[in-house]
Amino acid sequence: MKILGISAFYHDSAAAIVEDGNIIAAAQEERFTRKKHDPSFPTNAVKYCLQECATSLDKLDAIVFYDKPFLKFERLLETYYGFAPKGLKSFITAIPVWLKEKIFLKKLIFDELRKIEAFDKKKVNLLFPEHHLSHAASAFFPSNFKDSAILTIDGVGEWATASICHGKDNNISILKELKFPHSLGLLYSAFTYFLGFRVNSGEYKLMGLAPYGRKDHENIKKYEEVIKSELIHIYDDGSIWLNQKYFNYATGLKMVKDNAWEPLFGMTKREPEGDLEQKHCDLGLAIQNVTEEIVIKMARHAKEITNSDYLCLAGGVALNCVANGKLLNEKIFKDIFIQPAAGDAGGALGAALIAYYIYYNNERIISDELDQIKGSYLGPSYLDKDIQYVAKKYGASSSLIKDDDYFYSLVADLLANGSVVGWFQGRMEFGQGH
Repeated sequence: MKILGISAFYHDSAAAIVEDGNIIAAAQEERFTRKKHDPSFPTNAVKYCLQECATSLDKLDAIVFYDKPFLKFERLLETYYGFAPKGLKSFITAIPVWLKEKIFLKKLIFDELRKIEAFDKKKVNLLFPEHHLSHAASAFFPSNFKDSAILTIDGVGEWATASICHGKDNNISILKELKFPHSLGLLYSAFTYFLGFRVNSGEYKLMGLAPYGRKDHENIKKYEEVIKSELIHIYDDGSIWLNQKYFNYATGLKMVKDNAWEPLFGMTKREPEGDLEQKHCDLGLAIQNVTEEIVIKMARHAKEITNSDYLCLAGGVALNCVANGKLLNEKIFKDIFIQPAAGDAGGALGAALIAYYIYYNNERIISDELDQIKGSYLGPSYLDKDIQYVAKKYGASSSLIKDDDYFYSLVADLLANGSVVGWFQGRMEFGQGH
């Protein structure tokens, strides 16, 4: 049984292919187009997956898209209605795109696939699982946990912004969901925006900025108090309520209302590429601390309602490795498995695995390996002649070295002399690459 999973049209488009439960290949479209966080249909990634699996579209049992577009459209309409008359400009911008493309997503997917190769769409099952279920599956099924709590946290899927699931054998049950517009991922993205970084791609920069904040300084405590008193209410189970008075993402074209945040934190929004000052670092540390507190509360609640010894993590917030480290140190669970492609790219893999295990009800085999994702090395590999061809094409200086000992010595000398070395070996990784 061969199943192709696809994620596309928001950010980090990707494709993944599964054969009889084995993960054969997975890759992000950006790795082929060289466009960071490429949201377009993953044509190149699909071609690669089919080639790696030695198959064609006609031979697939199912093609699975990682979310439900009609549920997402429902959320869009209800949100604009709920906030009316606010958001008219955003509504006028968004709705034509949905009416032209995303409402007819089934046709769009088949049209894009036909550009790759001709096939009979009547012979292929096209499925649409929910966004957060795709996230959950992308982490649980590749893990070797027979029974596990699953925590997914991101910006927003259809309606859900975070979920607690229980994975057991070949099934996943959704136990609790946090709904839009209340979202930890969007809260973190709002601070990403306010501190001058790009939303959906600059969150890792905010995480990297936080350690430069002055730990135990009065500014950190002050900022945290403002966040918790004005922007957000945190409940004991880790669920949150965001005060929409200060945010603009629900119906606007940007994350926050700048003039509302300035008096809160005593600073204006940092412009992209603007100077980084100590106050920016301190604010970064404050929101990182709040994020870690919420993640740990969510994890504790997941433990309470599942009684599982293990935890799987997915969703964009699961890429916050600092929070993950703090969570691991809390020893709430015996072990934690984190999906390396925790963002939307991993949804392609999760979608394929949902079809295999849940839709087709296939038995799940637990192996003795650390995990079933092959260390995340699921992308293409290249031969020496391929590399030589590219070097020649772009006029790059190159030499082929066959002696391993000499090669390692050369690299060590280059590093010792202050050079930067890029090391390419084996298959490309599936997951975030910055």
